[in-house]
Amino acid sequence: MSEATAIFRKQILDTRKNKTVLIQFILFPIMTIVMTNAVKMDDMPELFYLKLFSIMYMAMAPITSMSAIISEEKEKGTLRALMMSNVSPASYLAGVGVYDFLACMIGTVTMSNFCGMEGRSWYAYLLVIASGLVISTILGAAIGVMAKDQMSATSLSVPVMCLFTFLPMIAQFNDTVGKVAKYFYTEQLYRALSDINNVKIDAEGLVIIIANALLILGFFVLAFRKEGLTRE
Repeated sequence: MSEATAIFRKQILDTRKNKTVLIQFILFPIMTIVMTNAVKMDDMPELFYLKLFSIMYMAMAPITSMSAIISEEKEKGTLRALMMSNVSPASYLAGVGVYDFLACMIGTVTMSNFCGMEGRSWYAYLLVIASGLVISTILGAAIGVMAKDQMSATSLSVPVMCLFTFLPMIAQFNDTVGKVAKYFYTEQLYRALSDINNVKIDAEGLVIIIANALLILGFFVLAFRKEGLTRE
């Protein structure tokens, strides 16, 4: 626990210097607040921008930031130094993963609060986004473990991020895409937020989300067993 806490604190300090990671945490909350207050139309659904950007934030920020953090420290040799200092891989991943999750949750709480959400619907919304952030964080960690350096991490994370982010958006306009998108956790969470003041996930959606989580966790385990954190 002390090792994970130290890694958590280290990551806070590192993010202040790493603008690429920092912008992932603040971009969508700022966009949500600005668009909600600046662009208003008579027939616009309630909290339209919050729902739209929440799914994008949930899929993009954890995948990009987590893969960038791990791949950068692999490339610079920081991870090797940490492992030689008897920091366990589990402690490192826990510290970075919790930091990444909490940073995204702070952004989520901030933008939803500014948009006026409160009460039970707000807590249900946060629970839905939190579940997606956990899955996305694990996926980002798997990509970071697989990547040899930051460039390869970017080349891997961008198409994965786009798939999970934009498929639910395209599914709204194309029934064929919708039949495929329904098997992705981001689509099911997007559906759960269709009525953002009455957030709910049906039984089928819950099964799909759990199946996605297990598959992504399995992918992470395979990536870790194959590459580890310090293997050249």
